[in-house]
Amino acid sequence: MIKRLFHGEINSITLAALLVGGSSLISRLLGIFRDRILAGQFGAGDTLDIYYAAFRVPDLIFNLLVLGALSAGFIPVFTSLIKSPLEKARNLLGDGYKEAWLLASNILNILGLGLLILCGLGVIFAPQIMHLITPGFSSEKMALTVGLSRIMFLSPIFLGISSVFGGILQSFKRFFVYSMSPIFYNIGIIIGALYFVPLGGIYGLAWGVVLGAALHMLVQIPALARLGFKFRFKFEIKNPAVIKIWLMMVPRTMSLAISQLNLLVVTVIASTLTSGSLAIFNFANNLQSFPVGIFGISFAIAAFPALSAAAFNKKHLVKDLSLTVRQILFFIIPSTVILLALRAQIIRVILGTGKFDWQATILTIDTLGFFAISLFAQALIPLLIRVFYARHDSKTPFIIGLASALFNILLSIKFSQSMGVAGLALAFSISNVINLILLWVWLNFEIGKIDELKIFISTVKFSLAALACGLAVQGVKLIIGSNIDMTKFLGILIQGAAAGLAGILIYLLVCLILRSEELFNFWSSLKRRLAGVKKVETPDRGEARGI
Repeated sequence: MIKRLFHGEINSITLAALLVGGSSLISRLLGIFRDRILAGQFGAGDTLDIYYAAFRVPDLIFNLLVLGALSAGFIPVFTSLIKSPLEKARNLLGDGYKEAWLLASNILNILGLGLLILCGLGVIFAPQIMHLITPGFSSEKMALTVGLSRIMFLSPIFLGISSVFGGILQSFKRFFVYSMSPIFYNIGIIIGALYFVPLGGIYGLAWGVVLGAALHMLVQIPALARLGFKFRFKFEIKNPAVIKIWLMMVPRTMSLAISQLNLLVVTVIASTLTSGSLAIFNFANNLQSFPVGIFGISFAIAAFPALSAAAFNKKHLVKDLSLTVRQILFFIIPSTVILLALRAQIIRVILGTGKFDWQATILTIDTLGFFAISLFAQALIPLLIRVFYARHDSKTPFIIGLASALFNILLSIKFSQSMGVAGLALAFSISNVINLILLWVWLNFEIGKIDELKIFISTVKFSLAALACGLAVQGVKLIIGSNIDMTKFLGILIQGAAAGLAGILIYLLVCLILRSEELFNFWSSLKRRLAGVKKVETPDRGEARGI
């Protein structure tokens, strides 16, 4: 079982999503532990504002050049190589995937050199860059931000190499090892917060990020070696496959630039608000992204091979898309209700320690509430974008994303003036809902109806069950709150855990009564996995792309 997890292929959408989602759950739990450490040690104030601001530009470099962009081009081209008859014949003859490994080496060398140059320039011009994105910082805060950013410019280099490794593993359907790397990334940051900070102060946080990036890369190397990866020192920039990858990357990079533009604008605006605003925005964003990452992104990654295979077969495409949309909504709707109902308990349990005071708690509660109202949109957008990519259309998501981003910027400026950091979250949610609507409508123009009636019926069932879930959560909260000391950590934990568990059980019970197809699909997939039966084989369907 363990050996098959590490080295076996996974072809079922639901099983792959469960695996990626399970690893994402562990990673995000570690992320919560990381945030608790940061909140307790530093509170929502200048120190964490500096940390998150310094993180922004190195993260931007990684996102634009590597995360998603490289995968959008690399995985399809690499996959076509390893599945070509010639490469398969070479592999059977013991020559391995020679052309595929040459391509991977080429990309690694070109990307590695490019990142070294770009990150080197980032180190040199860090003062000028930081002045642009944190205009509200004092000179002392600015100096510390520059120092931290210079250290963090090492992380995109490790993460860039790691992303190529991850693309190879996804192409061979080795989802388990690929999905482990974010866990090690968070472990590195936690080590930095616990052990490096006492030694080097705030700079320890930056070195923790670098350690996490290195671990993100190193954990994938054994699996690559087992696949037979052979590195070559090749720099063939004019190689047709390399050119094809770069051309495919351009539209995706432009799309990613939109989300990064949003984050930059948030950083600029937050730097002009009260101290701790940037930290609060990031804490709330990390919490609300928990269900999005586990359910939305995991299912989108797992569904991408099937969507790619059925991209121009309307019947199969609609079937796969409808199934995945309904499965995502099955999880994300109750998650929204529980997050809204228990956000005060969640924030006090996770962040309410040390220097994280009550005022910061109130601001984070308000900000998280505004984030939560768009969870359904945030969870479905990655899936719909992949449908366009599967149909070789990256321009449409870019245009729609750009329009939504501009709308978000305008709303952020307007709402932040009257609502502070919570206004940034409200603007973010509104723009995401608009983004989802535009993607859905455009997709209807391209392929026609997307099984909306079936999706609507399922959504009504989920909503009724979620309503019952919310009532159960509120009822249990009141009962426990009147019988337990709610001024203590244990009291808040018991209240939140009991109310959340009651809500989940009621949700599942109502879904069972309403005969929810998605509940039975999920349970069947879970039973197959727990029983250890062989993986469900599907036709060769391309590969998933990670975020």
